[in-house]
Amino acid sequence: MVKIEGERLFLRTFVESDARSLSDLLTDNKYFWSQYEPLHEEYFYTEDAQFRKILESMQLMRVNREYSFGIYTKGRQQLIGHISLYAIKKLPYSSAFIGYSIDERFTKKGIASEAVNHLVRFAFNELNLHRIEAYVSPKNIGSIKVLERANFEREGLLRKLLFINGVWEDHYMYSILKEDYKRF
Repeated sequence: MVKIEGERLFLRTFVESDARSLSDLLTDNKYFWSQYEPLHEEYFYTEDAQFRKILESMQLMRVNREYSFGIYTKGRQQLIGHISLYAIKKLPYSSAFIGYSIDERFTKKGIASEAVNHLVRFAFNELNLHRIEAYVSPKNIGSIKVLERANFEREGLLRKLLFINGVWEDHYMYSILKEDYKRF
């Protein structure tokens, strides 16, 4: 298990016993998050499905291919989001993607920004990655602000990248390099 302490929150890699709280988080935010990501089959939102996803994530973490964290409030230790480094590639790439979602009740409070900053630091300092990438919908102004505050740079527009709820959607490609991170 990996735990990263922040000022107002902490990140902890998911374990089997998190399946129920993760299922609840996904169910509670199903329609809020569907503005920018696909709705899933009903089974996806079940405790059993999340238990299986957590097991898969734990296997991927053992071989340094993915790190999936819950975002928890520091005081109440409440699960309020999730954040991942995924599709981790070794040299010659030494890169990963970052993705995150915050409970609707906790948006616009700087939670995503704090979580992203901690995970970027972990990726560069602990995993020694060279590059982190993110896809974001041009409509997702909040997430664009999070990435730009974390010093990610927009590299371009990927046309009709993802099929979301019946429509092909464009996404921006953002990235941050280790040497850019060290300048800040």
